[in-house]
Amino acid sequence: MPRREGASVESPSRTHDSATGAPPPPAERAARAAVPAPPGPGARRAFLTLLGVDLWERFSFFGMAAILVLYLTAAPADGGLGMAPQTATAVFATYMSSSFIAGLPGGWLADRVLGARRAVLAGGGLIAAGHAVLSLTSATALYAGLLLIVVGTGLSKPSLAAMVAAVSGPERREAAFSRFYMCIQVSALVAPVVTGVLAQRVAWHLGFAVAALGMAAGLAQFGLGMRAFAGTGRGPVRPLARTEAAAALRRAGAVLAVAAAAVTAVSLGALPLTALLAVLGLVTLTLPFLYLRALRRRTSVGGERLSAFTAVMGASAAFWMIFAQSGSVLTLFAERHTDRLVLGFDVPASWLQSAHPLFVLLLAPFVTRLRGGVTTKVAGSLGVAGLSFVVMAGAAFLAREQRVSVAWLIGVYLLYSLGEIVLAPAGLALAAAVAPPGFANRFLALNGMFAAVGVVLGGQLYRLTSVLPLPVYFLLMGTAVLAIGAALAARASQLRPALPE
Repeated sequence: MPRREGASVESPSRTHDSATGAPPPPAERAARAAVPAPPGPGARRAFLTLLGVDLWERFSFFGMAAILVLYLTAAPADGGLGMAPQTATAVFATYMSSSFIAGLPGGWLADRVLGARRAVLAGGGLIAAGHAVLSLTSATALYAGLLLIVVGTGLSKPSLAAMVAAVSGPERREAAFSRFYMCIQVSALVAPVVTGVLAQRVAWHLGFAVAALGMAAGLAQFGLGMRAFAGTGRGPVRPLARTEAAAALRRAGAVLAVAAAAVTAVSLGALPLTALLAVLGLVTLTLPFLYLRALRRRTSVGGERLSAFTAVMGASAAFWMIFAQSGSVLTLFAERHTDRLVLGFDVPASWLQSAHPLFVLLLAPFVTRLRGGVTTKVAGSLGVAGLSFVVMAGAAFLAREQRVSVAWLIGVYLLYSLGEIVLAPAGLALAAAVAPPGFANRFLALNGMFAAVGVVLGGQLYRLTSVLPLPVYFLLMGTAVLAIGAALAARASQLRPALPE
C-alpha cells in the first residue's frame, strides 16, 4: 500500500518503536540521533526551494515591520497617519498576533482542503497583494492591506514549516529548522535597510511597494522549484469530501467578509479602532487554549504530553511578549531617545532592526551547538529576554535627561538574538514532534498562536506608559519575564519525561 503524502511530517519513529508502540531504549535513541540518515539530492533541492521562498517572504515581512510603526506615528505633514504611540504599537501588535492566529484556519485548510503547495501559492499571492495595497495613500488602504497580509501569512507559514519538516525527516527536524531560521536572517538583515531608506528618505509608500515586489519574487522562485518536492504537499493529508471542502471554503469566505466589513467600518469611523483592537486581543488570548482543549478530545496525544506541551508553549509566549516590541516600542525609542549620528550621517531608526538578524547570523553557528531539553532552552531564552528589558530600563532612565548611545539598543538586540536562536527552532521542532498524523500544520500553527498571545500582551501592556514612566514599564516587564523563566526551570524535571526528546 503506498504511503500517504505528507506522512513524514508526522512520523512517530523519533519517540516510539514502529512495531510495539513502546519507546525505544535510550541507547537506540542516542544512536539514531548520532547517526541520522543523510538527505538525498532531491531533499536538498526541496529544502533550498523552500528556503528561497521564505527568504523573500521574510524580506517583505521584516521590511514592512521596520517602517510600519514609524509610518503610523509620523505627522500627516510628513506623509504619516499621526497616531499616538500607544495606539500605533497596539495596531502593530494586533497585526503581528493576527498573522500568527491566522495560521490555525490556514493550517486546517492546508491539511484538509488545499494541500501545502496550494496554500503557499495562495498565501504568497495575498501577501504580495497586501503590500501592493499598502503602497496606496489612504487609511482604508492601510487596514485592507494589513488584512490581506494576515490572511496570506496564515495560509503560507504553517505549510512552509510542514514542508520543511516533511523533506527533512524526523531525525533532522530541529537541525533543519535551525538552519532554516538562520538563513532567513539574511532577508531580515537586508530588508530594513532597503525599505527604511526608501520609506524614510523618499516616500513611505515606496517602502511598502518594494516589499510587494519581494514577495512576488518569492512566488516565482517557488513555482520554478516545485518539481523538487515530488509528492510532498501535493494534496491535503486528510482530505475532506468535495461537498465538505466546498462548505469549508464558503465559511472561510464568510469570515473574510466579516473581517472586511470591520475594516471598512474602522476606515469610515463607524467603529472605534480601540474597540476592534480590544476584541481581537481577547480572541487572541483565549483561542489557543480553547483549541488545545478541543484537540485533547480529537487526537491520540496523551493528556500528560499535551499538558506539558501547553505549559512550555504558554511560557514561550512571555519571550515573544518582549521580542515583538522590537519593531514597535524599541523602534520608537530609537527614533526619539537615541543618538543615531554616525560620522555626520543620521542613521534611520528603521535600520537598527537589522542589528538583530546580524547577530543571529554571527552567533547561530555557535549557539545551535548547545544541547539540552526544550524546557531548559525555553527557560534560558526567557532569562535573556527578561534581562534585555532590565537593560532597557537603565537606558530609559538615562534618556530622561538626554539622548542615549545607540549601544544600549545594540546590547538589547544581542540578548534578543541569543534567546531567539535557541527558542524558535526548538518550539517548531517540539510542535512537529508532538503532532499526531494529519495534524502537523495545526500543531505548527499552535506554536505561532502562543507567540501571538505574547505579541498582543506586549502591545496592550505598552498602554501602561500613559501612566507609568518608561523606565518603570521596562523594569516591570523584564522582571516578570525573568520570574516566568525561573518558574519553568523549576518545573523542568516534571515536564521533561512527557515531551519528545
